[in-house]
Amino acid sequence: MNSQVHQMTTKQAEKILFETYTIVGKASLLPGEIDTNFKIQVNDKNTYILKISPENSDEHELDFQQSIVAFLADKNTAIIAPKIVLDANHKTISTISLDAKTTLKVRLLTWIDGRVWASVNPQLNDLRFSLGVKAGKITKALQGFHHPKAERIFDWDIAQGVWTKKYVHLFKPEEKELVSYFLNTFESVQNKYSELRKSVVHNDANDHNILVSEIGINPKVTAIIDFGDAVKTQIINDLAVACAYAIMDKNDPLDAALPIVKGYHASFALEEKELEFLYVLIAMRLVISVTKSAINKIENPENEYLVISEKPAWNLLKKWHKVSADFAHFSFRNACRFNAHPDQEKFENWAKQHTFSLSELFPTIHKNEIHHLDLSISSTFVGHQNDFNNLDLFQFKIEQLQKEVPTKILAGGYLEPRNLYTSTEYDTIGNYGNQSRTIHIGVDFWLPQNTPVHALFDGEVVILENDIGDKEYGGLVVLKHQQKDFCFYTLYGHNTAKSVLKHTLGAIIKKGAQVAALANYPENGNWAPHLHFEITLSLLDYKTDFPGVAYFNQIEVWKSLCPDPNLLFKMNGFKENLIDVSADILLDRKKHLGKSLSLQYKNPLHIVKGANQYLIDAFGRKYLDTVNNVAHVGHENFNVVKAGQHQMALLNTNTRYLHENITTLAKELLETLPKELSVLHFVNSGSEANELAIRMIKACTNSDEIIASEHGYHGNTSGTIHISSYKFDGKGGKGKPKNTHIFPIPDAFRGKFRGENSGENYAQEVQLLIDEIHQQNKKVGGFIIEPIISCGGQVALPSGFLQEAYQKVRKAGGLCVSDEVQTGVGRMGKTFWGFQFHDVVPDIVTIGKPLGNGHPIAAVACTKEVAQKFANGMEFFNTFGGNPVSCAIATEVLREVKREKLQENALKVGDYLKSELQKLSEEFPIIGDVRGQGLFLGIELVDKQLHPLAEKTDYVINRMKYFGILMSSDGPDHNAIKIKPPLTFTIKNAKEVIFYLHKIFSENFMQII
Repeated sequence: MNSQVHQMTTKQAEKILFETYTIVGKASLLPGEIDTNFKIQVNDKNTYILKISPENSDEHELDFQQSIVAFLADKNTAIIAPKIVLDANHKTISTISLDAKTTLKVRLLTWIDGRVWASVNPQLNDLRFSLGVKAGKITKALQGFHHPKAERIFDWDIAQGVWTKKYVHLFKPEEKELVSYFLNTFESVQNKYSELRKSVVHNDANDHNILVSEIGINPKVTAIIDFGDAVKTQIINDLAVACAYAIMDKNDPLDAALPIVKGYHASFALEEKELEFLYVLIAMRLVISVTKSAINKIENPENEYLVISEKPAWNLLKKWHKVSADFAHFSFRNACRFNAHPDQEKFENWAKQHTFSLSELFPTIHKNEIHHLDLSISSTFVGHQNDFNNLDLFQFKIEQLQKEVPTKILAGGYLEPRNLYTSTEYDTIGNYGNQSRTIHIGVDFWLPQNTPVHALFDGEVVILENDIGDKEYGGLVVLKHQQKDFCFYTLYGHNTAKSVLKHTLGAIIKKGAQVAALANYPENGNWAPHLHFEITLSLLDYKTDFPGVAYFNQIEVWKSLCPDPNLLFKMNGFKENLIDVSADILLDRKKHLGKSLSLQYKNPLHIVKGANQYLIDAFGRKYLDTVNNVAHVGHENFNVVKAGQHQMALLNTNTRYLHENITTLAKELLETLPKELSVLHFVNSGSEANELAIRMIKACTNSDEIIASEHGYHGNTSGTIHISSYKFDGKGGKGKPKNTHIFPIPDAFRGKFRGENSGENYAQEVQLLIDEIHQQNKKVGGFIIEPIISCGGQVALPSGFLQEAYQKVRKAGGLCVSDEVQTGVGRMGKTFWGFQFHDVVPDIVTIGKPLGNGHPIAAVACTKEVAQKFANGMEFFNTFGGNPVSCAIATEVLREVKREKLQENALKVGDYLKSELQKLSEEFPIIGDVRGQGLFLGIELVDKQLHPLAEKTDYVINRMKYFGILMSSDGPDHNAIKIKPPLTFTIKNAKEVIFYLHKIFSENFMQII
């Protein structure tokens, strides 16, 4: 290679362009390995790529590349490909002299617009699918193309990749071992591999050769350019190349490859036998890449492009080595809609011809029917996770259920989504954020300990493991069953050490012989006694263990690999699992529920369980919840649940009888409030609390003139909607009533008045309303506001505003109400109540959602003066307000806040989160404002002119859902992201939120101009 080519300047390129093509244009350098490439801009309509090849370039090879471009153009396909521009002498390849010693080859092609793959962020499944589609279309279009140089000797041809073997010495010991592994694997399959289909293929769909449509939410691959590496080779190699580059830097490279495989197959049908080699071919492309980099660092140290993918390639090679080759093969087959396991149909046909009874598996039990035991995520039998973890209690429940069905065996579990596995061994970080193995792929039979387990058919012992206390199995035996043209394996887990260790590897266990005996905890992996019985058609790479639980996103492969054990028994009673009923639920909602009920997300989540700061869907995916402040002390908090259950089993009635729960709650609550607020009234919801506050205002002031903030929201009753600008000024609203007076939202960021000192100006707006009320010869009734305006966009009140507003209202004879429905009970961190942050004491405080942790209970706290005036002879009675169950729950919530120091946690985690969000805002100006206190925070997305960016806000929320984090927007312009999670939120959770927000704000769509 002539180094002068790579040192060529743009001025030289422009001169060559004019002299060769009589075209005047501006040149800019592009990356390249052999050729030096320049983008040529002539005008807005005419753009070209000038390719200058070294003097030692084979003109026949250049003609090969030009012929491919011409062939694609002649076929008139839908493929976007460059067109050849002839030189002044009507030639496709020009020979020029750079100087007396240097002769170069020059070509000019039309430019194709688009973003290169390397610049596209994020690269999601739909985009990777479109890459596969485009690559497959090019291969299909090239069928029938021939050229003498197609079968050239070429280092980048995977089929010729064994040349890298002589350079293995360039690598470090660990790298050498890795490369050698894949080289040896590749060499071992040469006989079958060499027989695969061949044709001319593109062979170089790398980061800089793939063009993508302009920035949008769903970009697509529009073209694959540069046929410089085209070669006649095994067709499957072309797909391997596309995968190798497109799955770099992915946590789960196999999962990232599957859409590419699926897309390629959709355009150009792959053969089953080709997919057997794809795993090692992807690795071989990477081996060639790292070998080239190692050589080029020695031969061409000045050319950074030649080693640009070295580090990502090594990282991918290491990850790829950890992927089971067999599992990758099965996954590729599944992506192409073949049976994932090649022997699936053989096993199913064999199973149809054989039927076994449970009495053969458990000959001492004499039972042949099952009673389904549901341990799924939504199972009420499992109950709370803490109850399930109490193995004595769980075993007692098993025994009681068994008494109800004495003639049956308790069984179930195949493809059952479970949330029972709490060990981190079941977790990983995939391409979609955190994920857990939740889908059970065997059947469990719940029987007494020491129950003998016998072989259903002859088998060879291939795995023996006695890992006492192991989270999966404890004592494990796996038998191999060889049939005429396939084999399968049966797995027996949760057995005693003694029964397992009496066997030896390689021994044959005959049909009817004892395999094992069931163990109890802790010997069996900390489970109540049962047999985990599983069938698999392959052991993959496992030598001492085998999964009993799989990731949901891989389940189609596992279903084929580990077929239903009931294919052997053919029994009735087993439940079919993994049925997606969300569409049915959605249909029923539309049919039976009011249309005004909204759902979060365009594709709503089917949530069936809560666990502390997580919500869990029907298939076991956990979503980190940053939105549900209702679950104040954590979703399904164990102590709160138990308090409710215990009281519910005793008594639930109204407040006309004496009961200590209501006074106990009152004392707990009053301890948190200023001494001035000494009287409580209990209701069921925040809306009821604010409705009662309105009644109190009228009773105390003889006025129903209420002052409230623009975009404020105070409830869903008729009275509270009348004071909620968020509702009556919104869609479907009828505007403000005459007795409601609205001042501008006190937003120091984008409001009427801005900056830190805007509080006084907003307080003056309140005074203007007071004056207006007086001018109408009316009295001021009351003033209501949240300490942080939630539906208005998490708007924090400016300093000094609340103090001045309270003074002005009280001077006019009105009452001040602090709506603490969302901000109270420790959420502010620095203070227990939001109003305390502003150094004021309201006349009335309304309390709602957090008090019951999801159970309907709320309260109104007021001064004695307000309480006395309200008690005007009309009885206040609320059927359910203050009932013993609700009070027991609320009391436990307050105690949990104190006991677990959740207010302190809100301060610590909230301060950390706010600080990190502010750092994000410095890096990403689209975050115009970060505000709030404790774990009640908001970020507002705006452009440089502070215009709201609702579409980008929605994008962030949906992308966070993609990574398993629930967020929501609010504010009049729907551009504020609210963060108000359960108070059990941790620093680790906050770091996860920040990590993925950073990732998303770095994406193309989130850039602002």
